[in-house]
Amino acid sequence: MNRKLRWRKFVSNFMLAMTGVCALVSVLVLFCILGYLVFNGGTSINWAFFTKLPKPVGETGGGMANAIVGSGKVLLLASLIGVPIGFLGGVYLAEFSGKGMASVVRYAADLLNGVPSIVVGIFAYSVAVLPFKHFSAFAGSFALGIMMVPITLRSTEEFLKSVPRMLREGAMALGASKWRTIATVIVPAAYRGIVTAILLALARVAGETAPLLFTAFGNRFWSQGLSEPTATLPVVIYTYAVAPYEDWHRQAWAAGLVLLGLILVINIVARTILSRGIAVPRS
Repeated sequence: MNRKLRWRKFVSNFMLAMTGVCALVSVLVLFCILGYLVFNGGTSINWAFFTKLPKPVGETGGGMANAIVGSGKVLLLASLIGVPIGFLGGVYLAEFSGKGMASVVRYAADLLNGVPSIVVGIFAYSVAVLPFKHFSAFAGSFALGIMMVPITLRSTEEFLKSVPRMLREGAMALGASKWRTIATVIVPAAYRGIVTAILLALARVAGETAPLLFTAFGNRFWSQGLSEPTATLPVVIYTYAVAPYEDWHRQAWAAGLVLLGLILVINIVARTILSRGIAVPRS
């Protein structure tokens, strides 16, 4: 009996140690990537990097102000396209759909979430670029918005389902309609999870390059409005990384550090919101 107990303790401790090692390796990989970016691009980040336009080929210096603003513009518009569709779809699945329709929508959302980003880029190119005969910020936002839909939809559904049933029953017992119950009780109770899902979807698409190569393309100057080619950080990083110029490589590392920092901040904010749990805000 003691022999079996010792063996079980040995296996338990061994597996616990292996789990810790695997977790440590995962964290070390992240810190190695971050450290490599800091080492190669940290010295290139200065005020000019955030405020100046790229210099012509052969000249050193300049910045990526147009790409930073372009990424913000594309991500904002992508959120305006993808978040409402995903949110309303999640509300439908959680509160209104039958089993048959819900299964079809869930399967389609999961399938869309697994589609390679380059395929989404080709689709957006066919729909939003070819008919208008030019690249644009709107086309890039359309591609990223499509990618945000399944993440927002499935996450919203799960967070709405996690709201206690007694809240629904209490609201409807007081005479509230189905839509009023959803708008004033269920959604406010799950708002932290929904916001977290939106932030995670935003972080998911912030670093995508392939869809933007087919849609927003790029621009070395300021773009006017949403109907012109627009510079974005992922595309600029790709363009500078494959170029034969040392200064461009240096700036690509700096842009990669900025982009990774942005994604880390979004994820930290999302995890912080989610860690507070689900609670109905008091008026």
